[in-house]
Amino acid sequence: MSSAETTRVGAVRNPLWTFGILRSELTTTLRRWRTLALLGVLAAVPVLIGIAVRIETADGSSAGPGGGEGGGGPAFLSQVTNNGLFLVFASLAATLPVFLPMAVGVIAGDSVAGEANAGTLRYLLVAPAGRTRLLLAKYAVMLGFCLVATLVVAASALAVGALLFPVGEVTTISGTTIGFGEGLLRAGLVAVFVAASLTGFAALGLFVSTLTNSGIAAMAATVGVLITVQIVDTIPQLSGVHPYLFPHYWLSFADLLRDPVYWDEALKNLGLQAVYAAVFGSAAWARFTAKDITA
Repeated sequence: MSSAETTRVGAVRNPLWTFGILRSELTTTLRRWRTLALLGVLAAVPVLIGIAVRIETADGSSAGPGGGEGGGGPAFLSQVTNNGLFLVFASLAATLPVFLPMAVGVIAGDSVAGEANAGTLRYLLVAPAGRTRLLLAKYAVMLGFCLVATLVVAASALAVGALLFPVGEVTTISGTTIGFGEGLLRAGLVAVFVAASLTGFAALGLFVSTLTNSGIAAMAATVGVLITVQIVDTIPQLSGVHPYLFPHYWLSFADLLRDPVYWDEALKNLGLQAVYAAVFGSAAWARFTAKDITA
């Protein structure tokens, strides 16, 4: 074996190369103007919700219907005026069905197809990374974006909620009261859970991105799948397939605000996301490793 081949094999086996390409991909993704614009829009949503609730309740009225047991957005909104921490939960409930997954869909759809369209995919594969490691790095970056995007929403909501409304002890959906510190921990747990809820959809977007060399087409297709599945999930006649759709249990994060925490649907959600990640991650790997890279 020549010295050049030895160097190449050593680079492939060197785990530092994997961290290097992961760091490079993550930095490149987060520095793009498109990514920053998406994060800016996500950060603006809690601001708009907070201002709207503040204006609506300026005369002392309550925002939205009374806080019921449903745990949906309106129920959280009704609690925002009493405790600004609930703006975190209301904002996540408002962004999770549309804004957060659409942002993830844009990043996921562009992950491979965008590189191919820009003519940089072949150059990435020339480096001693291999297709499998590159694909894993792409997916890891998407998971990082899911977490960053969710935390941006939560942090913005927490800041706006603390500025516009009082904060203090938190009344759970079950009617019990927990301290503000534990409420913050619950908010952090909810944010991580919401990020985890997007992992299956991110894998689906990665698979779609391996099917084409057009970043725009991949993004449009991924968002199109999201909209279609969301519509199917609202049709009563198709209730038999609802539990198998990736967004079906997304709002189960509300159960993390019960005392004690109700884990049944939350665990179903995490299990469903793991299945989607495994199935579409494997499909993306099979497609990408066999794909003829010409750009």
